[in-house]
Amino acid sequence: MFQYFIANAVNEGKLVPEDIIFGLLSKRLEEGYDRGETGFILDGIPRTQVQAEILNQIADIDLVVNFKCVEDSLVKKDFGSQICSHCGKSFDASNSESTSINPCLATRSRHSPLKSSAAIDKEGSHMGKFHAYAEQSKLLEEYYRKQKKLLDFPVSGGPGDTWCGLLAALHLQHLAALHLQHVDAVSISRKLSI
Repeated sequence: MFQYFIANAVNEGKLVPEDIIFGLLSKRLEEGYDRGETGFILDGIPRTQVQAEILNQIADIDLVVNFKCVEDSLVKKDFGSQICSHCGKSFDASNSESTSINPCLATRSRHSPLKSSAAIDKEGSHMGKFHAYAEQSKLLEEYYRKQKKLLDFPVSGGPGDTWCGLLAALHLQHLAALHLQHVDAVSISRKLSI
């Protein structure tokens, strides 16, 4: 039954209704508790203070990790890559090395950015959504900050650096060493299989 409502929402490009999300979450947490699970990690929920209040009714929240990314890096991530009007390939407009190492296949020179009115509207729409999300997030952050459950974690490096830094912030450095061993093992096995 839930699958029908979820599929309809997703197919229509809408968010899944909160009552369905929290119904599924309650059921999953209960099943996990019955199997002996002692904890869980949620990603992307709660998004609002109302959702946080509902979540508090169905689970005990020990810690909320707030991944803080500088707006400039988000903007660069979302808008730094452009589409070449000649070859249609994505390229990093802010990095001249990117265009010189990888020239446009159609012109054999630098890529030319495609700047249609639709692309400009899309950027404005993204920035509007970003700012609305930031305002909404402030209320949620304050909600958990008042409860002394919020850990602000600055994100500045790649996934590996972020993971190791997060483990250190959570006082789980021993897991960082295991992660590095796993990464080394994976890279060695890839080299051996090539």
